[in-house]
Amino acid sequence: MARLNINPNRMEMSRLKKRLVAAVRGHKLLKDKQDALIKAFLERAREGKRLREEVEKELAECNASFLLSRAQTLPAMLEQALMIPGSKSSLSVSWRNVMSVSVPEYDVVQEGNAVNYGFALTPGSLDVALERFSKLIPRLLLLAAKEKAIRLMAVEIERTRRRVNALEYVMIPNFTETIRYISMKLDEQERSTLSRLMKIKEIVRGE
Repeated sequence: MARLNINPNRMEMSRLKKRLVAAVRGHKLLKDKQDALIKAFLERAREGKRLREEVEKELAECNASFLLSRAQTLPAMLEQALMIPGSKSSLSVSWRNVMSVSVPEYDVVQEGNAVNYGFALTPGSLDVALERFSKLIPRLLLLAAKEKAIRLMAVEIERTRRRVNALEYVMIPNFTETIRYISMKLDEQERSTLSRLMKIKEIVRGE
C-alpha cells in the first residue's frame, strides 16, 4: 500500500475523499458487471460446447458420405460433377450488444441447388453428401458466431478483472492511506498550533 505524493492540506483531503467515494462506487459497478459477464460467458460456453459437439458429429457424417461417393465414382466423373457450383451463399454480419460487448451474428442466404449435375453417372451418396454440407453451412456459421462471442467476452472479463483489481488493491487503499496520512498531519499541525498559542498566552500572562 503506497501513499500518494501530495500536499497534506484540507483541500487535498476533501478532493481525495470525493475520489475515494467515486472509486468505491466504480468498484462495485465493475464487480457487478464482472459477475454478470462471467455468468453470461459460462452460459454461452456451455451452449458453444454442445453446438460444437453436434456440428462435429454432423461434419463427420458429411465427410463419410463424401468419402463413400468418392469410392463409388471415377475421379474424372467426380471432378466433372463438382466443377461448376450450383449454389451460392451470401453472408451478412450484424452486431449485438451483450453486457457492453459487441458480439457478431452471421446470417447466410443460400441460393440455387448444390446438386446441379446429371444423375446418370454419379451415385446417390454424392447427392446426400452435398445436401448435408449445404444444410450444415448455417450451423457452422452459428458456431463461429458463438465462439467469437465467447472469445470477445473472455477478453472483456479479463479487462474488467484488471480494472476491478486496480481499484480494489491499488487505488482505494492508496486513497485511504493518503487520507489517513493527511488527517494525521492536520492533527499534528493543529496540536502544534495549539501548543504555540498556549506558549504565547503564557508569555503574555508572564509579562
